[in-house]
Amino acid sequence: MPRFSLLLVLLAFALIGSAYAQEPTAAETAEQIRFKLLDVQGQQEGLKLRLQELEEALKPENIERSLAGVGSTRPEELREARRRQLTIERDGVAAQLKILDTARQRLETALGEAEARAYHESARQVPTQAFAAQSLASTRWLIAGGVGLFALALIAGLFIYQRAVKLR
Repeated sequence: MPRFSLLLVLLAFALIGSAYAQEPTAAETAEQIRFKLLDVQGQQEGLKLRLQELEEALKPENIERSLAGVGSTRPEELREARRRQLTIERDGVAAQLKILDTARQRLETALGEAEARAYHESARQVPTQAFAAQSLASTRWLIAGGVGLFALALIAGLFIYQRAVKLR
């Protein structure tokens, strides 16, 4: 019984916690988009640096220098294989940059829209801000109270059921 009661209490707390979950405001959404945009821009910078490194490595004298310590009877084939490897990597990095550029553009558009929504939300909330905060707080208490009463009724019902099963 103690384990079962503990489980029910934990379930009740989980339900109360989920009652407090809310949708993010437009300002919070805009902030999340800003963080994503900064992340994408950081990834772009890293890929741009890698692309420059690959362009530099693809120069014939640098390919030659990279294979200077490697002995072979066919150095032309080694140089060509190295050039192909670097070209494939460069093309992959360029494709990733293109994808990130598209993502950055979409995030910038979404950020503009979220900032506009946040502005409109803040303009609407000014006169009714105190009432809305009070209403939200009372709604939370009502939900928490209802969930608490439900949990207590459930525990009491299970306790009565368990007693009835023991008496048989």
